[in-house]
Amino acid sequence: MTSDRVRPLLDVRRIYAEAAALDLPRGQEIVARWPDAEIVPVASHWNIPEVHGDERNVQHWVRIKTEALVLGVKKSLVTRPNGRSADFIAPSTANGCAMACAYCYVPRRKGYSNPVTVFANIEQITKHVARHIQKQGPKTEPNQCDAESWVYDIGENSDCSVDAVLSENVRDLCDLFRMSPTAKASFATKWVNRDLLDWDPMGRTRIRFSLMPHETAKVTDIRTSPMAERIAAVNDFVDAGYEVHLNFSPVILTPTWEADWAELLRQVDDTLSPAAKAQLAAEVIFLTHNEPLHQVNLGWHPKAEDLLWRPDLQETKVSQNGAVNVRYRAGMKGQLVERFRELVAEHLPSCRLRYAF
Repeated sequence: MTSDRVRPLLDVRRIYAEAAALDLPRGQEIVARWPDAEIVPVASHWNIPEVHGDERNVQHWVRIKTEALVLGVKKSLVTRPNGRSADFIAPSTANGCAMACAYCYVPRRKGYSNPVTVFANIEQITKHVARHIQKQGPKTEPNQCDAESWVYDIGENSDCSVDAVLSENVRDLCDLFRMSPTAKASFATKWVNRDLLDWDPMGRTRIRFSLMPHETAKVTDIRTSPMAERIAAVNDFVDAGYEVHLNFSPVILTPTWEADWAELLRQVDDTLSPAAKAQLAAEVIFLTHNEPLHQVNLGWHPKAEDLLWRPDLQETKVSQNGAVNVRYRAGMKGQLVERFRELVAEHLPSCRLRYAF
């Protein structure tokens, strides 16, 4: 059952469920967690009329994220090469999120509110990942992902800390990696779920706590854990057997961005224990935005767009997946990345930057 800490984030009242998902043990477990929820049969977890098109009804976004849960079966199981956050991207056990960060550009094929979909065929997913790990064999050359282990991102399209409230999928994957000496799991999170402290991951799961200056986060990071709570959690998760990295992302240019980041980095330096600092690393990602999301945000959170949409500083870029985005101008961005590296070196010298772009 859900804890009091979760109730404001999730109050599931409708479960849109594929029949095949309801037939699986994991699907039945999820339904049992929310016994008062209405079960709404759907033919496909991607095709839900009540959820699709809600970009025209943006005032209901948070309600949909809070009250709606989708239960499906993941049809395509593919592990893809990555090379940035991880060596590989594992098949998702969920997609969507109960949080509502204004800059989030996770694919919104379910509708722009993007409530969580949990996949019930977890046994197929874990078997696929186990076969992939076995096929790789030991890692023979270190890289920026990890010096010794193959790293698999298990939360590309969701936040695993929240997913762990909805089902045992995340724990099942972490248990798989716990017993895999050549590989480790990894996921980024903006929500502190202290139930994970009891999992005993034995160093085989890397949690990447996403951080940004507090004043910026108050505008853009909607329904997430406060920065101070995320920072304070690092020591506890390291003590519990996790590898804990940081994710400085997205870096958003504001008139005071340098001073704000310097203050945040000093707070991290003052808070982290020697053990946490000894294993610390981070990635840095400057903001990417896009025109469709900008237009939608104007309908529900225009204040955020004052920070995110800066045509005077941004240029169009076609991403690797073919999407047309905007980013900070190339000539300026290189200088920004270098300045950010200098801030980290000055205020959080224990932190190794795995990559920055």
